[in-house]
This record gives sequence, structure tokens and C-alpha cells, in this order.
Amino acid sequence: METYIIIMVICLIGSAYFSATETAFSCANKTRLRALAEKGNKRAELASKLADKYDRLISTILIGNNIVNILLASMGTLLFVEVFKNTSWADKAAAVSTLVITVAVLIFGEITPKSIANDFPEKFAMFSAPFIRLLIWILMPINLIFSLWKNIISLILKVEEDDNLAQEELLMMVEEAEQEGDIDTDEGDLLRNAIEFSDLKAEDILTHRVDLEALPIDSKKSEIAQTFTRTRFSRIPIYEDNIDNIVGVIHQKDFYVGSGVTTDAIKDIISPVLFVHQSEMADDLLKKLQKEKSHIAVVVDEYGGTLGIVTMEDILEQLVGDIWDEHDEVVEEFKELDENNFVIDCNMNLDDFCEEFDIEVESDSVSVGGWVAEQIGNIPDVNDTFTFENLVVTVTEVDSHRAATIKVEKQDMSEEEQQEEKD
Repeated sequence: METYIIIMVICLIGSAYFSATETAFSCANKTRLRALAEKGNKRAELASKLADKYDRLISTILIGNNIVNILLASMGTLLFVEVFKNTSWADKAAAVSTLVITVAVLIFGEITPKSIANDFPEKFAMFSAPFIRLLIWILMPINLIFSLWKNIISLILKVEEDDNLAQEELLMMVEEAEQEGDIDTDEGDLLRNAIEFSDLKAEDILTHRVDLEALPIDSKKSEIAQTFTRTRFSRIPIYEDNIDNIVGVIHQKDFYVGSGVTTDAIKDIISPVLFVHQSEMADDLLKKLQKEKSHIAVVVDEYGGTLGIVTMEDILEQLVGDIWDEHDEVVEEFKELDENNFVIDCNMNLDDFCEEFDIEVESDSVSVGGWVAEQIGNIPDVNDTFTFENLVVTVTEVDSHRAATIKVEKQDMSEEEQQEEKD
């Protein structure tokens, strides 16, 4: 009987070990393990390598766990049959054994070790790594059989493995790393911007034609000089006849030579400009600007007309956030008046607006101003008002036949209205 008890205790310890190891490796932060490995921690390096081959690892754990649990149940049955022989409980020995072993495995072989491993996944993974590696070697023939079986099932079911992480998964990983303190908020924002960058098109980041500072090719040099002084831009687009026919850009360093304005004709100092379609992806546009050694691209619409321009700075701001210099006028896109009232600049990105107010909007517009025009149904005018979900939106300023600023008032929704909104 003592032999049975010793074997059962060893099996219960083994069950606890395998359960904890499974939880530790599934919950361990791989980035943290790699960071420890780079600092010279050999166990972290081993744990990281084992985690990279998770299929073989989990197969070994499951095989080992099943072996010890089956052996534990068998020894338990033999023990209780021995204990209850020659008693009225003899015919119930198997049932009692099943009940006791089940409770013991649940408490000491599953719940407790998994809870502990979940609290310290990296530490337990490093502790467990040497022994589980030994078991992987020992059980390699069985693992190969299971691996072959998995491949056969995959062929039968035509399962295609997708090694590419979806954008949502990458964003979730960044959020988890931020919450766990592996990266700070600024690093998280930078990573999110980089992940979302591949979805951006030229039309999403351009400066619209109505906001362009452009001049006709027959402009006087005094007009060009005034525009450089007023805007403090280093480059100004030049067009012929109308804004839909941009012929190039004038660079400030070409316009001002020595201690004064150049004596060359304007058409002689114009630099060629890159033209791209509005659907051009931002990452492709960045490569084209780099290849052409240009800082400005003119974005054209489906009819070949000028939709706006995109600068190198516009693209970089999508990755690193707003880039300000000492001459930029700081525009506050979102201003909180009080708990329920806000002033919004209509150039604000519509997705950012929706995130601020926790609403979902179906719109083809990129900016708040475009969405406001859609909601109103015509050219916006001051004091035009509409309601969207729990928001009352009022146009407060109009510029060039479009909304420039709006006031947003949050209204409390009743429980019934909230339920209707959810439905």
C-alpha cells in the first residue's frame, strides 16, 4: 500500500508540473523572455526557444500529463480496492477511488498549479524549461507520430496555415505590451501608427485644394515674396491657368539668391512635381518621393483634376505624430468647454472624432467637415444643427462653403434609449 501511495504522490506532483508548465508557456510574455535571454539568462533563452516550437512543446506536455493522470487513477483504484477488501464497501471501491482522485487532481493537479503559474508565467517557464526539454527528447518518437497525424488531418481538411498576423492582432499585442509596462505610451502610439500606416491612402492625408497656398505662373515676384513671408512655407505650388494645372513648385532657396530675389524668370526656377492618384497607398507614395528626391506630390482625382497635395512631412506625421516648428500655428482640434460641450475643428480626422465620442459612423468622408456636410445634406451654414445618437451638432463657423468649426453637445440617454441604440 505504501508503494501505491508513493507512486500516487509522484503522479500528482507530475500532474501539477505539467498543468503549470502548460499555463506558464501559454501566458508567458515572449518579448520579456527574449529580453532576459539577450541579457545572458540561459534559462530564459531555453524557454524562448521552446516557446517558439509550441506544437512540439504542448504535445509533450499533454502526453506527459495523460500518462501521470492515468497512472494516478490506476494506482488509486488498486489502493482503494486493497483498503476496502473484505468490507461492505468492496464493491464501491472503484467509485470512491474515482471521486477522490478527481477531486485531488482538480485541486492539486489543475487549479492550484495553473493559478500559480498564471501569476508568474515567465519565472515558471524558466524553471520548467530544462526538464521539459529532456521530456521532449525522450518523447520525440511519439511527437513525430502526432506531428505526422496532424499533417494528415490538415491535408484532409485542407487547412491552410496563415503566418501573417491580422492588423487587429498586432494592435492587440501592442496594447497588451503597453498595459504590462513593456513599452510606454509614446512607443505604443508609434507602433500603432506604423501598423495602421499601410492602410492609408494619399486622399486620407492630403491638404485639400481649397486649403492650398498656390500661385499662378504669371505672378509678380513681389506676390511670391509676400506669400513666402506670410505662409513661411519653403515650397509653393505654381499653376498655369487654374489650380487643376499645376506645373511645378518654387523652392524658397531658388527664389532668394544671395541677398535678394533671383533675377531669373519664374518659369526657369520652377522644379518639376510628382503627380499621384488619390488611391495611391501612403507607403508607396513615400517610396516614390524618396526615389524622386521630392518633398511634394500633387494628388489628382479620377478626372485628373487637382485634389490636393501631400508633403513628406504629412506622411511622416502619420508615423510619429504632429511635427511642429517655431513658425507653425498650433490648431486645437478638440476643445472641451465643460463636461458635455465641445468645440471641434472640422479638419479633425473623422475616426479620431468617433473615438473621442465613442460613436460609430458610416461615411466616405475623412474629415469631420465632410461628415457634417453629409449629415446636413447641403452646403453648411452657421447655426445649422443636426442630432446624431446622443450628440447635438451645431455649425459655428463656415469657411469657403464648408464647415470650419462645430459645437458638439452631449446629451444623456435614458436606459430605454441606450438599449434601443444597442439593438
